[in-house]
Amino acid sequence: MAYTCQNCGTTADDSNSLCNPTSDKLDNKFCGVPAEEVCDEKLKTINYSCDACGSVSADPKHLCNPSMIR
Repeated sequence: MAYTCQNCGTTADDSNSLCNPTSDKLDNKFCGVPAEEVCDEKLKTINYSCDACGSVSADPKHLCNPSMIR
């Protein structure tokens, strides 16, 4: 079973490795979720930010206007 973090969009097979896990399929965007809500240990998996609001995610499809973090 796959889990998704409700804060940053990171996915994992083990719910204990996520900041705020859910087994529900998330169809919504993560825009509006501040980077401060992402656990420090998960920040290394975050590769994208939203150019519109600054939210971050591991997966660009979870953001409205994603760009890769350099």
